[in-house]
Amino acid sequence: MDITSEILATKAGSGDANAFRELLERHYDLMYRVAYRTLGQQSDAEDLVQEICTSLPKKLGSFKADSKFESWLYRVVVNAGRDLMRRRGARARAADGWGDVELMQKANAIEKSENLSWLTRAMSRLSPELRETVALVLAEEMTHAQAGKALGLSEGSVSWRMSEVKKELRHMAQDEEMLQ
Repeated sequence: MDITSEILATKAGSGDANAFRELLERHYDLMYRVAYRTLGQQSDAEDLVQEICTSLPKKLGSFKADSKFESWLYRVVVNAGRDLMRRRGARARAADGWGDVELMQKANAIEKSENLSWLTRAMSRLSPELRETVALVLAEEMTHAQAGKALGLSEGSVSWRMSEVKKELRHMAQDEEMLQ
């Protein structure tokens, strides 16, 4: 029988090294994806996940087994990303890294690359709050309620943010069409 992440987290919080190792094996990719999509730079995401991994044993003490571990972990990663950006004093820095996505996708077809390039530029113009919402809702396929829980917002606030994202992307596309 496969042990749930919630049980592993409880055991790891009590000092079980094997449970902690298993948690990292299961969820490292998730932490990296969320960190990368939130921060926009590969090196920042790697640094953040390493920082989270070193502080996670202490943080596991605050995990309540009555909630889903993944939801709790999303919140840990998003909050750590916010803290990193505050420490560096440059929220705008996150926008600069979205070009890394384009570099990683060069091997794809030209049309796909062009579309990705536009989306990358458009996403870099969104506020960090909208980007982190998009990362959870679209990239991680969370419901608005799940994303709200992870971000410490109401479901309605997440819905409003997604509406703002659509509105801003639509305006950006219209502006570019007018320039052509």
